[in-house]
Amino acid sequence: MADSGGRADRAGGHRARLIVLGALTAAAPLSLDTYLPALPALTADLATTPSVTQLSLTACLVGLALGQLVAGPLSDVLGRRRPMLLGAAGFAVVSVLCAVAPNVEVLIALRLAQGLLGAVGIVVARAVVRDTSDRTTSARAFATLMLVSGVAPIVAPVLGGQLLRLTSWRGVFVVLAVYGALTGLAVLWLVRESLPRSRRRAGSAAATLASFRVLLTDRRVVACVLSAGLVFSAMFAYISGSTFVLQDLYGLSPQAFSGVFAANSVAIVTSVQVAGRLAGSGRVLPERLLVVGLGIALVGTGGLLVSTLLDAGLAGLLAGLVLTVVGVGLVLPSATTLALADHPDHAGSASALLGTSQFLVGAGTAPLVGLAGSRSAVPMAATMATAVLLGAVVFGILWRGARRPGDGAIRGARR
Repeated sequence: MADSGGRADRAGGHRARLIVLGALTAAAPLSLDTYLPALPALTADLATTPSVTQLSLTACLVGLALGQLVAGPLSDVLGRRRPMLLGAAGFAVVSVLCAVAPNVEVLIALRLAQGLLGAVGIVVARAVVRDTSDRTTSARAFATLMLVSGVAPIVAPVLGGQLLRLTSWRGVFVVLAVYGALTGLAVLWLVRESLPRSRRRAGSAAATLASFRVLLTDRRVVACVLSAGLVFSAMFAYISGSTFVLQDLYGLSPQAFSGVFAANSVAIVTSVQVAGRLAGSGRVLPERLLVVGLGIALVGTGGLLVSTLLDAGLAGLLAGLVLTVVGVGLVLPSATTLALADHPDHAGSASALLGTSQFLVGAGTAPLVGLAGSRSAVPMAATMATAVLLGAVVFGILWRGARRPGDGAIRGARR
């Protein structure tokens, strides 16, 4: 009975830690999406133009991409807990400064800093999972992370809209500051250090470059990083293009658009959980789930492109979108599991490569969807289909014949 109670306590602690890690990764989409409904008011209040205001969003996105390249290797040197605490505290402080920004130029600079600090939670949370899980259980843990953080983009715009009923855009950043402070306290109370000193690397620029060199010369890691980045960019294309496509071209009301967005969000969260359970059971290999996910996404984006080219109507477009997000939901946790599996001593750096590739490639493809304005959905569909096709081709070429490091390297210590 005592042993059973101990196992229950450990299981409860594991779940609590995953929730905290998920909350850390959710800081990024919350910082991106919560203030979106406030952009018009922010533009008027700071006496600027919409295009300049949009740079505050771009700056945050760039910070989220580049910050992971710094935070990942740093966590391999300093351990995981200290960067998480500093990142959460810094995120809270910078959010307060955003709330009192006197002009848009200062806000843009602060948003870059907010993205850099928000990136810490994303990259280090994945590294903690790799530290504390083996190849099989990490897939389920990554799926849980994505479940918690996947709810954030759905909730964030709604939360921002409701906050504007009570406060101004400055109040939105105050709420983000409170969120950062609470996640920092949760890390302090519930997340122990997962990387012992004996496994930490030397802290130098040369050691960091050597870590990235090890990863970038492993074709399996590169296959996962590139395929995940390209598939994720299809999601960016969908998110950035669906507003004008569904509302301006197909005439959906804002409420109907929100319903479609929510339904697709549920679809991707569900597929992520399915991927985690299947891989976590040990019955299905993560690489097989990744291939299946790529296949489903190819069918979805192919159908989406054909539907838009033939002007087959809203039903065909929605069906293609659902299939695409289901495929993406299978690819992302599987690619994360595989990229981090073989290099436990470089988990932070591998996590950084994954995150940076997703944000940079996504940011690069998002502008392509608006080439035809609101007159056609073809650019969005073509961008998504091309991204997924390239992801599948890259994975197939690099993964085939790639050698896997020694079995001893893939076993993470369970604690």
